[in-house]
Amino acid sequence: MGLMYVFPVSVDETDFVKIEKTPEKITLKSYGLPYIFWAYAAAAMLMVFFMFLAVNAPIQKLIELGDEVDVMLGYSLFGFLALIPLTTFAFFFYEKRIIKEKNQISLIYRIYGIPVFTEKFPLKDDSDLSVEHFMDSPNVARMKGGEEAVGFQNKGYFILWLKTADGKRIILDRHSRKSDLEKLLLLLKMNN
Repeated sequence: MGLMYVFPVSVDETDFVKIEKTPEKITLKSYGLPYIFWAYAAAAMLMVFFMFLAVNAPIQKLIELGDEVDVMLGYSLFGFLALIPLTTFAFFFYEKRIIKEKNQISLIYRIYGIPVFTEKFPLKDDSDLSVEHFMDSPNVARMKGGEEAVGFQNKGYFILWLKTADGKRIILDRHSRKSDLEKLLLLLKMNN
């Protein structure tokens, strides 16, 4: 998710970087989605509202006149319509946190401010963190060459890896700009 939910790259971003001296601990919080996505969400919610207006009367009649199966179906349709905005806005209130203490990195995934999933990884030293280039498909435009294909070349993205004490490789973040991940890496190495 690092291509959409970006992490801070400087200690000056005080709303998203928290450094504690005792115990030595740094907490990095991801940014939310860009504001243009709120316009998309508003358009989608408007569409859901018009869908609700269109199906409200028939579903109410189904609930009033039907048997138990029809009543259950009617309420489940209302529940489904209620889940659409809840799930859509979950993307807007999603947050990932990277917390580095002396010998441990924790990843906390939050939705609506509630921790949903937490992972903790032991860390031998800072050399276990590295930034590598990743390309998941062949670069056909570069192979064909030519001036007109330059804009279509797949440049891939970069991954910030964590190699745990037991040898597993974990993706901490990914980004299209290597320099941002290297700055994030420096932030994580700051406390040592």
